[in-house]
Amino acid sequence: MYVPKEAQPKQGKQAAKARDGEKGGKRRIVAQNKKARHDYAIIDVFEAGLVLSGTEVKSLRQGRASLTDGFVQIDGDEAWLHNAHIPEYSQGTWTNHSVRRKRKLLLHREEIDRLEAKSQETGHTIVPLALYFKDGRAKAEIALARGKKEYDKRQTLRERQDRRESDRAIAAAKRRQRAPQV
Repeated sequence: MYVPKEAQPKQGKQAAKARDGEKGGKRRIVAQNKKARHDYAIIDVFEAGLVLSGTEVKSLRQGRASLTDGFVQIDGDEAWLHNAHIPEYSQGTWTNHSVRRKRKLLLHREEIDRLEAKSQETGHTIVPLALYFKDGRAKAEIALARGKKEYDKRQTLRERQDRRESDRAIAAAKRRQRAPQV
């Protein structure tokens, strides 16, 4: 039986693009900075490309990286990621990279200007939130953030705990409602 090519199921990379949409693609997260979401109030989030050497990419593909001490700085109309720890590639030779070198971030000119203007304000900083692969390219999720005070952190934890308790109560009520009456 003849089936037109358009009606046949897609395979391989075409199938992945069809499922994920032409733009967007799936994100394979390598590293997250969970402490940043705790210590800072996130104002705005940006996606930036990373300029990496070959051994850095291979090390990232092995899922090895840390953003805990990382920060972003704007120097001379360019954005740089400082203190992100990407360990040396285990099978690399003399071509291996330095572990904590500064890495250039690829952003649009308007985004860099906006980040620079906002980061000059008191209490604002730019922090990395995640490193991931999207459509085979290494990306960094960075955020314009404002530092939280200690009482803000406690308030956030209290709200999260209250939300969990209410979700548990709702789930328990639903379970009681579904239970068969004897």
